[in-house]
Amino acid sequence: LPQRLARQAAAAREETWQSRQQLQAQQQELARLQEELSRARQDGERWASALQRAQREALEREATRGAEQARQQELIRDMKKRLLELLREKDALWQKTEGIDTPMPSPVPRDPGLCARCHKDFRLLSRRYNCRWAWGSLGEALAQRRDGSALTACSPGRLCQGKVCHTCSVDMGKQGRCCLICYQQRHPQAT
Repeated sequence: LPQRLARQAAAAREETWQSRQQLQAQQQELARLQEELSRARQDGERWASALQRAQREALEREATRGAEQARQQELIRDMKKRLLELLREKDALWQKTEGIDTPMPSPVPRDPGLCARCHKDFRLLSRRYNCRWAWGSLGEALAQRRDGSALTACSPGRLCQGKVCHTCSVDMGKQGRCCLICYQQRHPQAT
């Protein structure tokens, strides 16, 4: 009997020790779960505050967008009104100008791309010169082309302004270049 009681006591002690071990393991598991729960609550609070902040920002953006849209619509209405006013003004001006005669077109100028004397085309290598000779007191003079047709009628004190090439012009120093016709008119002995 004492041996049996000793075995039972040893078995009871063994069970007690195992129960304590299980209890400690469960307490450690409980502590770990409580720690995870507190972390989860903190995360939940953090996410809830982030969600509230995001919702506030979304509402603010929506309000700003609505105000901007209203401002743009008002601007479009104002622009349409102004466009209608301008169209009415244009129509009124158009009706006023219908009675006005159109001016006669000015005569077509001579071709500036040809020399007035030899009819050479002005290109990259053939330079164009304006005759700078003033007729002065010689009176009314009429320049002639080689073929005898009238080139330019010049009144006193007016520049000839004929466009000539390098070959058909004379260098007059500081006065610039003049066409051969004007030079011959001023200096008959030079011919």
